[in-house]
Amino acid sequence: LLFLEAELPGVHELEVRVRYADTDKMGVVYHAHYILYFEMGRTELMRATGLTYRQLEERGVLLVVVEATARYHANVGYDESIRVRTRVGDVGRVRIRFDYEAFAGDRLLAEGSTTLACVDAKGKVRALPEDVTRLLREAAPSAAGGTCGAP
Repeated sequence: LLFLEAELPGVHELEVRVRYADTDKMGVVYHAHYILYFEMGRTELMRATGLTYRQLEERGVLLVVVEATARYHANVGYDESIRVRTRVGDVGRVRIRFDYEAFAGDRLLAEGSTTLACVDAKGKVRALPEDVTRLLREAAPSAAGGTCGAP
């Protein structure tokens, strides 16, 4: 899942400083916090495309996480800086997959993905609005014609 330099234009990067509260008894980032870091990266990638979750929710468009994965490679401790790279991995009719990498310097700490499904305010599965699909596909040209359409 390493994002090659050629792919960097479609990648959003976010710096996160490890807080003391993010660490476990061993003094390293508690594994579940990487999912939070991934969410922060996803939120900022969406904002960078011109979409915010708030705007989507005001339109009655909700994105719910239906799958989250993480693979851990190395540890990092308190007050260290983590760079979270996020990209749109796939865009379908109903689902979006985001891919992530977390680095300390050039050291890969964790990688993962989340798949989100589009639902309405009552929780019923619905298609992504066309403008949302277009913006996300523009953020990841390789995602055009994605395969995540089935709920």
